[in-house]
Amino acid sequence: MNIVCIGGGPAGLYFGLLMKKQNPAHQITVIERNRPYDTFGWGVVFSDQTLGNLALADEVSAREIQTSFNHWDDIDTYFKGEKVSSGGHGFCGIGRKHLLNILQQRCEELGVALVFETEVEDDQVIAARYQADLVIAADGLNSRIRTRYAASYQPQIDARRCRFVWLGTRKKFEAFTFAFKQTEHGWFQAHIYQYDGVTSTFIVETPENVWRAAGLEQMTAEQSIAFCEQLFADILGGHSLMSNAAHLRGSAMWMVFPRIVCQRWVHWQEIGQRRVPVVLMGDAAHTAHYSIGSGTKLALEDAIELARCFGHADDTASALEIYQRVRAVEVIKLQSAARNSMEWFENVERYTALEAPQFAYSMLTRSQRLSHENLRLRDAAYVEDYERWFAQRAYAAAGLTAPVTRGAGNAGETAAPPPMFTPLKVRELVLKNRIVVSPMAQYSAVDGTVGDYHLAHLGARALGGAAMVFAEMTCVSADARITPHCPGLYAPEHTQAWRRIVDFVHQHSDARIAIQLGHAGAKGSTRAMWDGIDQPLERDNWLLVSASPQQYLAGVSQVARAMTHEDMARIQQDFVEATLAAEQAGFDWVELHCAHGYLLSSFISPLTNQRADEYGGTLENRCRYPLQVFAAMRAVWPQHKPMSVRISAHDWVEGGITPDDAVQIARMFKAAGADMIDCSSGQVSKAEQPVYGRMFQTPFADRIRNEAGIGAIAVGSIFEADHANGIIAAGRADLCAVGRPHLANSAWTLTEAAKIGYSAVHWPRQYLPGKQQLERNLERERQLAASSSGLSPQQQAARLLEG
Repeated sequence: MNIVCIGGGPAGLYFGLLMKKQNPAHQITVIERNRPYDTFGWGVVFSDQTLGNLALADEVSAREIQTSFNHWDDIDTYFKGEKVSSGGHGFCGIGRKHLLNILQQRCEELGVALVFETEVEDDQVIAARYQADLVIAADGLNSRIRTRYAASYQPQIDARRCRFVWLGTRKKFEAFTFAFKQTEHGWFQAHIYQYDGVTSTFIVETPENVWRAAGLEQMTAEQSIAFCEQLFADILGGHSLMSNAAHLRGSAMWMVFPRIVCQRWVHWQEIGQRRVPVVLMGDAAHTAHYSIGSGTKLALEDAIELARCFGHADDTASALEIYQRVRAVEVIKLQSAARNSMEWFENVERYTALEAPQFAYSMLTRSQRLSHENLRLRDAAYVEDYERWFAQRAYAAAGLTAPVTRGAGNAGETAAPPPMFTPLKVRELVLKNRIVVSPMAQYSAVDGTVGDYHLAHLGARALGGAAMVFAEMTCVSADARITPHCPGLYAPEHTQAWRRIVDFVHQHSDARIAIQLGHAGAKGSTRAMWDGIDQPLERDNWLLVSASPQQYLAGVSQVARAMTHEDMARIQQDFVEATLAAEQAGFDWVELHCAHGYLLSSFISPLTNQRADEYGGTLENRCRYPLQVFAAMRAVWPQHKPMSVRISAHDWVEGGITPDDAVQIARMFKAAGADMIDCSSGQVSKAEQPVYGRMFQTPFADRIRNEAGIGAIAVGSIFEADHANGIIAAGRADLCAVGRPHLANSAWTLTEAAKIGYSAVHWPRQYLPGKQQLERNLERERQLAASSSGLSPQQQAARLLEG
């Protein structure tokens, strides 16, 4: 083959040498616009895993690269005057110029032609000149070729919200260092790592608004460098900062990171009488934020995979098809992690209320690739110290004494419980750990009444180690049900049936039990899931209401009419009476369902609320009715008992609720007296396009907890202890709600405890109401009920609250 690589960075050079090594008969030319052995930038970071991949691909260059690396294991985080260190991370740094020199030399050894100081104005002219069978477009972030064939590549370019400058210093840093500094304008951070024996990369980053407020937009390059030197003077210890981008003047040295995603990486064109593919590689095809140091890694691994595909495929088209399919998956995974990391650094201020140990833990686990147990494998002492720190604060906040030990250690040392097994106090309720069983519709009630099935279902999960079980969405009236098989709390027999289950949970476990109250709205009057999800009943349908007229399934569902003010008053009272019944049944916690397109959700989402009155329009207006309902419930629910609200934090539809909106919604419910926000998403519109993955909804909980300042429940694809420990330890949520895994295994919490070697799931009984206390509570409530006969629900509530 005749191969032309446009761009002499890591991708073009490495692909050229691998293909030449694979078949010396290939004629390969790498064209670079810069001078020989010239480059910009400072150091490049690789993980030990990436080094292993390079060794398998080309041992000669890998050996040279490895002998040139500066290796470190530690990460140091400087925050609010404290330094937090963790080890075992296994990274290496090398100067970008030195890396290119090694690859250039290896190319020359193998016979790859290197053409320097040549600007490629027209790739088609170049392809014709070299009679190319394959053109590699490795021309970087601002790829001219990607722009020319944008219709084929379909690039999405997202300019991010931080400004950063790439500097260097002669100070040697023995660890990968992150330093955070607060100014009167906002927060700055530095990413620092040594890459040779005398020089370290020093990247300074801050949000665009902070950059402007600090006056950096008007500064010269020299003034910007002096500003950074002064800001990080204690970290630099008298050393200066340097720039090697003399071609950039003034504020142009502060760059904006572009997140680039291309739908396709191959464009076919006619050159003479031949079809020639032009293949994107490296930064031209995709970018990964520098905070996880993966841009060069991606470029080199692109080259490795494409060379492998050519070595195994029968023809060029097949090789390129396999290349795109295989690499797309790996790139998406890395870009997802890089996006999480990038967004963490874009929003550092969100986490600055955390204490230094938790701030550092949050930073270490920001990408969701580095888990709690993975941290333990890297540095067990760091994790044990952090768990002890976390547990001490958790037990103190709950008014409890931390357990003495959970395993062997040094003499006199205590081993703290993992974060998911620390207690949490909400109002006067103390939960024994941070795992709750999600509310999950079971479609097994008869005329709204729960029975033996629910006793077995909820009772088994209460015995399975979770701190609290949520009953499924329980409807506040017969016409509020999703299906005829959904439970209710609108008749005396419902209260009695629920009381039986609540008493079982309290008497036979140390778990708590919560109820979720809701109204199906336009999604009501449907069949049980196994008879056709969201399909309307074949007969005996009831009338539906919603914020505005809507048909959930176009052409299928019943059309719900818009609620009148009279409807709103009636349904609000239904919620109040159901709340009173929940107290009579003995529930420990009430959650209001304002998510998933049900009635109250239909008011909040602009997709389903087109009202022109005071309950439509702005977000504040759209939240008005759900807030009124919540306030009325909170007024009759005992003040010592918690209340949460489930919201859809993202509609996953253009024009719907966004995570930004969710923070505002959470703030409004917090002001109304909510204790927790249960952070779900979607199910408001069938046009939704959610992005699934491990813990995919946890970022919503993270934002709500750390921006709105209210407790948060994380939910969604949390299916192992490692997930829960990381979420709780990092302060991304206060509780983890686990649904489907608890359906598969009612003792999921106990099982996960065993997997990680933790046995003290049940905390000391003296912290729980014993049988005698429970009997006294039951007798008190029987007496109150007897003395309240003939009273209105509001009067009964007042009497119960007095008691």
